[in-house]
Amino acid sequence: MVKVFATIVVVLIVAVLVFAATRPDTFRVQRSSNVNAPPEKIFAFIDDLQNWRAWSPYEKKDPAMKRTLSGAAHGKGAVYAWEGNKDIGKDFEAGLSNLKTVAES
Repeated sequence: MVKVFATIVVVLIVAVLVFAATRPDTFRVQRSSNVNAPPEKIFAFIDDLQNWRAWSPYEKKDPAMKRTLSGAAHGKGAVYAWEGNKDIGKDFEAGLSNLKTVAES
């Protein structure tokens, strides 16, 4: 009985690995939202990483997170890094909604 159970477990593991091997190595997550504000106003909230505090859902989920801004002040070369709790994730829609709110106000 143990041999049968072990064989079934091994076959299931092999099946999962074979299935995983057929999947793409990368994936893409994309979300969109319509924001009724001038493009330059929206761009300012995205381009200057200091402005991310106004709309990023991660700022509210983990107010104690450690953020580091480095590189250029804004635009190409600007770097935003953070270290926070294990719950920062799955909030793309919330971020877009927050960006829409601050840009349209």
